[in-house]
This record gives sequence, C-alpha cells and structure tokens, in this order.
Amino acid sequence: MQSLNLEKPQVMGILNVTPDSFFDGGKYEGVESAIFRTKLMLDQGATIIDVGGYSSRPGAAHISEKEELERVLPVVEAIHIDFPEALISVDTFRSTIAKEVLKKGAAIINDISGGTMDPNITKTTANAGAYYVLMHMRGTPQTMQNFTTYEDVVNDVVKDLKMILNNYPDPSKVIIDPGFGFSKTLEQNYQLLQQLEAFQTLNAPLLIGISRKSMIYKVLNSTPEESLNATTALNMIALQKGASILRVHDVKEAVECVQLNERLGR
Repeated sequence: MQSLNLEKPQVMGILNVTPDSFFDGGKYEGVESAIFRTKLMLDQGATIIDVGGYSSRPGAAHISEKEELERVLPVVEAIHIDFPEALISVDTFRSTIAKEVLKKGAAIINDISGGTMDPNITKTTANAGAYYVLMHMRGTPQTMQNFTTYEDVVNDVVKDLKMILNNYPDPSKVIIDPGFGFSKTLEQNYQLLQQLEAFQTLNAPLLIGISRKSMIYKVLNSTPEESLNATTALNMIALQKGASILRVHDVKEAVECVQLNERLGR
C-alpha cells in the first residue's frame, strides 16, 4: 500500500465518472476520457486522484452498488496500470465498493458519510491498510439538507468527527473532512471555514473540498463555471488555516496556492 506524504500540503484532483455531478458530470465517463483527464491532473501537480462514481450533490439520484462498481472499477484499474506513482482515492460510502477497488490499486477511501451509511466500510478500509477520509455529513445525499440544525456548528462537527475517529481501528490512517456543503447551510459553511483551526484538536490531517461549490457561487450570484477565481481565494485561506489536502477540479491553480503558501513560510 502506497504511503501519503503530508510534509507539505497535497492536491487531490477530482475525477467524476458520473453523468450527473454538479460541475463536470458526463465529461469523464469511460476509461479513455478518464485516463486523459488523470494524465492532465498529474502533469499539473496532483498527487492524488479521487475517483467518484456516485454523485452526492443535493438531490442526486441513488444508484445501485452494481452500477457504481461498473463506473469506478475499470477506471481505478487503468489508472493504477498507467500511472503507478499516483495515489488513487475512491469516493464511496459502500464497503463492497471499497473492498473491490482496494484490491485493484486504490490507496484511499473517501467516505462522505463517515461510516454512518455503511458501518463495515471503516473495518474494510483499515484491514486493507488504506487511508480513510472521514467526512462529516448527517443523513444521506438525498436528505442531508434536512439536518442542518446545530447548537454550535463548529463544535458539533468537531465532536461528531471525534467520536467516529476515536472508534476507528487505526486513527493514524484517518484524514478529516468537515464536509462543506453536506448538511450545512451557506452560513454554516463559512463558520466552519472561519474557525478551521478548531479541527487541529483532532490531531489528524485536514482535507478541504470547497471547489466550485454553492457556498461560493451563491454568495457571488454566479455559477459553478464562473467560480474558479473565488475557489482559489478560499483554498488559500484554507491552507493558511492548516489544510493538508485540497480536493479540487482545477489542479494547476490549487498547486499554485500550495507553492505560494509555502513561500510565505506556512
């Protein structure tokens, strides 16, 4: 199993092999187009490729395990063969999917549900010696926006993540994701970003995924397509507040953030 070097922040490139993701749905379905996109992101400086076959945007359709596996497994296999140096992450909440992709070269399981939708996924990932991205979400992608009531969103999210982290078989392999946009209101997303340092109490690397999300374009009255500049601005803030991994659609710009942040001595 490949190791993840977090001596300095890393960039995770998003590879959605879905027809309905909120920004790039349908662009990279099929192995050939996925490999083309992977090469571009690696050439631009990504060290992690995050393959997703289940759209988790609000209101996205639920699909079967069979369909998700048919989308992601050939892509994972092809990336592992063509780019053995790349760290492959798979964005799934299902232990059955995790088990199969880990056999074919994946090194990270990126679970939007933090194990709440399939409790077996944490054991499956830990048993394989893989890294586990523990993201905060309440409910499911179809219901999550019904669960945005918190006493204090920052403290509550930290507590929720800490409880799961403490029960994980190997906490040293866990990466934390606050879950921007998942069971959070627009205002709550910005509270999390403003107080991002609070997550350092978990003593785990921090992944930030805000790329082109509605928390950006709704504030600016724009669209996901027009949100690259604003995404870059917030990614720089996230780095200065301790982010270890930026999960992005636009690798070149995120890598530039990392380089400039490094020059600032962060």
